[in-house]
Amino acid sequence: MAENVYEGLFLLDSSLYSRDPSGVSGQIDKFIEKQGGTILASRMWDERRLAYPIKGQRKGAYWLTYFRLEGTHIASLTEECQRNGNILRQLFTSVDPRIVDQLVSHATQVPAAPPVAPSEETPPGAPPEEKSEESSSVPAATA
Repeated sequence: MAENVYEGLFLLDSSLYSRDPSGVSGQIDKFIEKQGGTILASRMWDERRLAYPIKGQRKGAYWLTYFRLEGTHIASLTEECQRNGNILRQLFTSVDPRIVDQLVSHATQVPAAPPVAPSEETPPGAPPEEKSEESSSVPAATA
């Protein structure tokens, strides 16, 4: 049987994840590999407050994984995740083969830092900015 590419989104217990990030997220990779799957990309997606409590938790860490696995093993992977106390919920979707490379490439990129808006005030202890004559809004005096 041919292997398909799947996207797995896991909702993790945020408090357990913050105590042991590599241990909690590493279990996901182990579960997939135990079923004969291959990890293509695996990373933290987001951490946020939940709309309603799930298993008593009000905050969750979302872990995104792309992997190859035979479709017949998805049911046993789901059962394995449901038995694990660190995983609150999981969702598996099959990925269209035409967009696998783009999704995996995007997932493996390091997120860029958000742009910093220039501020009018200089932080304490920082030297004041010098304005060049070209950027000055006052025209230069001519003789």
